[in-house]
Amino acid sequence: MKTTKKAVISGLAMIGATVLLAGCGAAPEGTGASGGAASGASDYLPCMVSDAGGFDDKSFNQLGKEGVDEAAAELGSQTPIEVESQAETDYASNLQNLVDQGCDTIVTVGFLLAPAALESATANADVEYVSIDDTVDSDFDGQTDAPNIKPIIFDTAQAAYLAGYLAAGTSQTGVVGTFGGLNIPTVSIFMDGFAQGVEKYNTDNGTSVRVVGWDRAAQDGSFTGGFEANDTARQTAQALIDQNVDVLLPVGGPIYQSAAVAIRDAGREIALVGVDADVFETDPTVGDLLLTSILKGIDVGTKDAIVAAGNGEFDAAPFVGTLENEGVGLAPYHDWSDRVPADLTSKIDELKTQIIDGSIAVESYLAG
Repeated sequence: MKTTKKAVISGLAMIGATVLLAGCGAAPEGTGASGGAASGASDYLPCMVSDAGGFDDKSFNQLGKEGVDEAAAELGSQTPIEVESQAETDYASNLQNLVDQGCDTIVTVGFLLAPAALESATANADVEYVSIDDTVDSDFDGQTDAPNIKPIIFDTAQAAYLAGYLAAGTSQTGVVGTFGGLNIPTVSIFMDGFAQGVEKYNTDNGTSVRVVGWDRAAQDGSFTGGFEANDTARQTAQALIDQNVDVLLPVGGPIYQSAAVAIRDAGREIALVGVDADVFETDPTVGDLLLTSILKGIDVGTKDAIVAAGNGEFDAAPFVGTLENEGVGLAPYHDWSDRVPADLTSKIDELKTQIIDGSIAVESYLAG
């Protein structure tokens, strides 16, 4: 399993330098490539299949669905067909069902869906695919493996770096923590960027804020084994809280809900950091706990890709979200605003500028 993961990360690192060039500006313009919408947007049928997290994850599945729905409304296309997967074993059959229903473009969500998406795309060259969160490069040659797949991926390490600096600057215990669903690149990229931000804070301020739950040298840490909000996720969060953590970053869709339960049970002030969406907006039940959220513009990227496809301008060039093109970022501090010092807020803005202009290099598999 470790060998396989290393191979995946190695391959993704190879593709990083290539695809990042495509993500330096706004989402790529359409090239006029023909697709299923050639007969007009009103006949166009966009479709989507979720991963096992489901469309109500208040995270990346939900954001992808919102992007598809908004695109369909703008296009005046057919009502999207959106299929929710209950387990990984559903992926191939769900994709085939969408093909059988005449979908013109199929959006797939997540790293784990990529192999099934590639198989489906290879077998159905006349169908367009949009892959959220994966480059679909199984042979690691630096290119997406099928010409009818458009990857939408995000260098979230950049935004997570800012969140790590912020977490270290607001921590009162000097211990911050993170855990994930699975140790796959699209999860660990958050955790690693977060740890780099903490390291930068310590360097700048002569402090020794610790990160628990992620070891940068070993590229391993605390994982729940899936993306479900369950007792395993709660116990994983609790194990970090027991180490005196007072800022906690859960990475893996709805597992933040289990972290919130553990935080409330702790009976002391612990800040939660959300991922993908602004969780303060998508799930107000945890709003009082949220320091910020690490944002991915999944809804915007997906909408743009579907609108282009619906207008007969499907473009398979990868889109990489960065701080520069606003594909990633930090959400407002909301209820925590009065607890974040003004000079720390200014420093976060300064760091963002330095990452964009290249004077700070944040390590990730998408950074080349």
